[in-house]
Amino acid sequence: MNKLNIREQFALLSEEWAPKVIAKSNGQSIRILKGSGELGWHQHENDEKVIIVFKGQLTLKLKSSHDIILNEGDMYVMPKGVDHCPVAQPDTHFMMIEPT
Repeated sequence: MNKLNIREQFALLSEEWAPKVIAKSNGQSIRILKGSGELGWHQHENDEKVIIVFKGQLTLKLKSSHDIILNEGDMYVMPKGVDHCPVAQPDTHFMMIEPT
């Protein structure tokens, strides 16, 4: 694999809420995406996800507890089976690391 510049990879994204796999390692996919507004309620029944914000702010609304607000440089591990609704400020860029 060649070296990647994450900022350059974000610049190539044209759609919101459409993850792009930029690398794979040890059975994990490293995905980047950008978003604005609300994605909708869902859960990941079998897997945890690592979420890292690079630009903007991402709020993770949780039905079971208080909201998690992620700013640039923040990371959160979303536990499996937790109902959540991501809400992004305009042009928020973030990465997710999850099982392939």
